[in-house]
Amino acid sequence: MPLKTLDALADGRGEIDRERAAAVKLPVEPARANAMRPVNRSKSICSFMALLKRHWSRFSMPGLELYRCLSTERRKEIMMSDTIKAIRQHAFGGPEVLVYEDAPKPELKPGEVLVRVHAVGLNPPDWYLREGYKMLPPEWQPRVSFPLILGTDISGVVEAVAGDVEGFSVGDEVYSMVRFPSGLAGDSRAYAEYVSVPASEVAIKPAGIDHAHAAGAPMSLLTAWQFLVDLGHDAPNPLQPYPHVPVPLEGKTVLVNGAAGGVGHFAVQIAKLKGAHVIAVASGKHEALLRDLGADAFIDYTKTPPEDVAHDVDLVVDAVGGPGTGRFLRTLKPGGALFPVFPLGFTGAEDAKKLGVTVSATQVRSSGAQLAEIGSLLAAGTIRVVLDSTYALADARLAHERAAKGHIQGKIVLAVK
Repeated sequence: MPLKTLDALADGRGEIDRERAAAVKLPVEPARANAMRPVNRSKSICSFMALLKRHWSRFSMPGLELYRCLSTERRKEIMMSDTIKAIRQHAFGGPEVLVYEDAPKPELKPGEVLVRVHAVGLNPPDWYLREGYKMLPPEWQPRVSFPLILGTDISGVVEAVAGDVEGFSVGDEVYSMVRFPSGLAGDSRAYAEYVSVPASEVAIKPAGIDHAHAAGAPMSLLTAWQFLVDLGHDAPNPLQPYPHVPVPLEGKTVLVNGAAGGVGHFAVQIAKLKGAHVIAVASGKHEALLRDLGADAFIDYTKTPPEDVAHDVDLVVDAVGGPGTGRFLRTLKPGGALFPVFPLGFTGAEDAKKLGVTVSATQVRSSGAQLAEIGSLLAAGTIRVVLDSTYALADARLAHERAAKGHIQGKIVLAVK
């Protein structure tokens, strides 16, 4: 329906209701000589919005009645702003660079859905990007433009759908890992009230879990799933010259290091679901949770080095990764496999070759289809999302400070709505 003129919005008939306008102290044009002259409709609606904002605090009840006489759709149209609240940063640094401020509302492009975000899940790439990917070699560091909006994992409600998109409707509750790894330079932009998302990366939120728990799932759960069950794509692997191939888990012994963290607590559940005997490695305070999630055995690394007590393991999933990954070669049987989630710094390739151990990693990729598949497991409670803590979007700085302290149990989430 075409937009009405400012006069039509005032009383719904095309003429100014002067009594109502006076009640809300809005300025009224003098009577026109020619009431039928053309009107710039976009200018009129913008003027009306400006007047509403300027006089909102002075609205009396008649003024509110004027606003309420409009349809719900028209009220949304009038009050919709071109700006949103988001967490942005204007330089690399620690948590202190995160600022809660206005940002442009994302535009809906072909192939996308616009999501009104209810919750955002935090992940290590968030603080890697915040710091400028200092751990990466310079040639691997993506070019970044400021201001920057972090984040990939969201849960929320579809606000708008591009004309060429099928399968989603306005009002659908959805979750997603947005543009990863293509958004490594900050194009995912999840720390915000609204996010535009390629429809291929979106799935209906699992029934029975709230937005906070849904937002805690995408990156960590997809990482564990793509490492252990189904890679789900044939894209080149930037971490090694050959594709990552999951191994059968039924009847195997699987050790998960960093088992209480985001990826780790999902890896424990998936390995158990697929029939493995699971050994969880974490600090002692996490033992009860991990056994409840399905771990058959537990090693408190603060008391006992896991490589001293675990032997003849078929698969090690090192959700911590880095230079310390090599020690787990001693836990594996010949022909076993080592999957480091963060392989940079691993120096045991020659030792692995001598032991007949396969070392393989992959980079997680967005997949709405896989989120839909895994969503049935979340809805049934077969896989659970554990939340460490929840912060308001405006307190993202505090959430990053919490992450920096380590020893996270599950996921950290930002509540937006």
